[in-house]
Amino acid sequence: MKVIILLFLMLLANSCTIRNNTSNQANDTREKKIEKIELREQTRGTNRSFVLNSENLIITLNEKVNDSKISLLEWENIEKQINYIDLSKISSFEAPTTDHYSDQSLASTIIITSSGKTHQSSSFDAGNPPKELAPLYKAIQQVIQSKKTTQ
Repeated sequence: MKVIILLFLMLLANSCTIRNNTSNQANDTREKKIEKIELREQTRGTNRSFVLNSENLIITLNEKVNDSKISLLEWENIEKQINYIDLSKISSFEAPTTDHYSDQSLASTIIITSSGKTHQSSSFDAGNPPKELAPLYKAIQQVIQSKKTTQ
């Protein structure tokens, strides 16, 4: 009888440890330390860059630089969208269209720096990101548009 109770207690303790480890791993993957996000859009005559961090939006248009503050709510919305993305697969997301191959559209890329690592998407047509990046792209565009209207 003592052996059965001892085995039961060991099984219970082992089960709790496994659940705890799994829970910690899930939290680690969900909560990424996002340092900055960059949206680059370029074609032969235009080079635009939008760099966002927790405090600022830096817009560069053909070497002309503008700096704007962003709200905590805007940053949190962008972080929320990034947390839905598997950053290790971001470079494999396929663009739905390829007009940027022939300069019919700006070639865009999204670069995310998280926990010291840089993750870059494949190029896609401006305004038409891979479906996995569409919510993030929309959130970035909302911040950009809000700053354009306040300047």
